[in-house]
Amino acid sequence: MHTILVILGGFALLALCLRLSRTFGGAGRTQRAKAVLVFIPLWLAGAAINLWVGVSGAGYSVAEEFPIFLLIFAIPTAVALVLWRTWSRS
Repeated sequence: MHTILVILGGFALLALCLRLSRTFGGAGRTQRAKAVLVFIPLWLAGAAINLWVGVSGAGYSVAEEFPIFLLIFAIPTAVALVLWRTWSRS
């Protein structure tokens, strides 16, 4: 259940980045594409923090937690990259 909540948190962060791009940059496709590129390193940091919490706080080993990290990072990032590819085309 925790994994699903963290993935949903990734989608919430993506939505926040897109909302901020609309608020501060306008509603254009270019601004949305840039927002997606801002989201990816932010989400990498968020997923890495989740990995660290799992290893240091919950007592999992890195080998146990790393596949979950990949899953948590990959799903929202894949959606973001599809959006980026769609919006970055002229």
